[in-house]
Amino acid sequence: MTPADLALVLSDLVTALVERRRAAGAEVELTLPVEVSLERPKLREHGDWASSIALRLAKPLGGNPRAIAEELAAGLAEVDGVASAEVAGPGFINIRLDAAAAGALAKTIVEQGAGYGRSDSLAGAVINLEFVSANPTGPLHIGHTRWAALGDSISRVLRAAGAEVANEYYINDAGNQMQNFGRSVLAAAKGEPTPEGGYPGSYIADLAARVLEREPKLAELDDEVALHTATEIAYELQLGEIRASLERFNVHFDVWTSERRLHAKGDDGLSDIDTALARLRAQGHVYDADDAVWVKTTDFGDDKDRVFVRGNGVPTYFAADSALYLDKGDRGFKHKIYLLGADHHGYVHRLKALAGAAGDDPERDIEVLIGQLVSVNGARLSKRAGNIIELDDLQAWLGTDALRYTLARYPADSPLTIDPEILQRRGNDNPVFYVQYAHARTSAVARNAADSGVDRSAFAPELLEHETESALLGALQEFPRIVAQAAELREPHRVARYLEELAGLFHRWYDNCRVLPLGDEPVGELHRTRLWLNDATGQVIRNGLDLLGVSAPERM
Repeated sequence: MTPADLALVLSDLVTALVERRRAAGAEVELTLPVEVSLERPKLREHGDWASSIALRLAKPLGGNPRAIAEELAAGLAEVDGVASAEVAGPGFINIRLDAAAAGALAKTIVEQGAGYGRSDSLAGAVINLEFVSANPTGPLHIGHTRWAALGDSISRVLRAAGAEVANEYYINDAGNQMQNFGRSVLAAAKGEPTPEGGYPGSYIADLAARVLEREPKLAELDDEVALHTATEIAYELQLGEIRASLERFNVHFDVWTSERRLHAKGDDGLSDIDTALARLRAQGHVYDADDAVWVKTTDFGDDKDRVFVRGNGVPTYFAADSALYLDKGDRGFKHKIYLLGADHHGYVHRLKALAGAAGDDPERDIEVLIGQLVSVNGARLSKRAGNIIELDDLQAWLGTDALRYTLARYPADSPLTIDPEILQRRGNDNPVFYVQYAHARTSAVARNAADSGVDRSAFAPELLEHETESALLGALQEFPRIVAQAAELREPHRVARYLEELAGLFHRWYDNCRVLPLGDEPVGELHRTRLWLNDATGQVIRNGLDLLGVSAPERM
């Protein structure tokens, strides 16, 4: 019996109770059916599941919550698969399943495979998730690494909860930074020093060398043409490196949107920015003052109105942000999520005000998640970039799995320091090793079982009576709820912490319950049933690691 099945049974019992009250003449203001939630008791001796539904029903039913709980518990006790239902405290119901009902989950998990843990809790949601969006003027660094891991994991749990999600990378390829980038590459190609405001680092020299391979006569070109050529080739090469770095980090983007496109004039002579301005003006949120064009974002909670077009006629970054926001809505994304770095707190009110000006609900249609800084003990600065720690260097040093797991293991809003010594250890104090080793152990058990003649030809869940089996099954039942909660709260670290708990329960089960027969002991139903539980655990660990973009090795 799954938690969903049990919640449905309890909801039916609540409906029957309400109908009895109404038949007796009571006026009950309650909409049926009542949604029932279950929780895992903090202490295993209190049972497999607990519900506080009686406390919620006390006011509409006008009764004592403990008496209501006792009535519901009596009904639960008659349900097949429920071993006991006891009332505790002011009206909590502690429910214990019998071994067969609890153990049946092992077969369900194996049969559902990669689908176990997925749900439709966010079905119908169409979400645009923007993250990383680094300037294409240099390699990705440690900050981008955290946003890449978190953003991709958030996307994975959202999809697992039934949402339709598009990962979007906004390429900031317009403005002064691109001009300075191009000037830096051109200077390096000519053997000149880095210009003022330019980009240092040997990666610029590397790009310059590759630009010269494409355009050997760069120095002979007119200055303006040479700058344009150097900028465009270097931009293409650097963006290609960024794409490759992210793919190696197991991060995929569905949409790459260029800021240049928003500035580009169409056949009608208008850019996306021009169109966005016209739409905001038509809605009454634009005014002209001091030779500039402004958007009245203070009407929607911003600390000041924002300039859309400067007095010199040049659109601001806010103008491009506005055009992109409206473009996302035109592409069918009702809900937009932005994952931004720690230095972008000022964007929160700005983007929410923009949503309001666009006619959306700032509290419902847009989320701005701010991530905190991350550092690595003992990490060397990039030899190529000079003043940053590069994603590629971190990946080569610590590995994709260790990085992805560690960065997804903590909430986005908590500062994080990575300890490389721990991540390189093959021991229980290394969380990613601990979880991956549990999966490798389930695979080893399955291989050894096959060699010993233990298969899944029989399944007798009522035999799974050991206390470690009850605890392991209870944790396996929790996985769908954990995934749905991680998606709802945009907190994939919940999956990581769950996997560590599950791994611990599996290791304890492994130490106490044998899948393989001892000596000349014949293979029995218990061995075969325990193999189902072993394989179910491996499947859940695999599913959970996949949500974090981490591999599940079969041997370690």
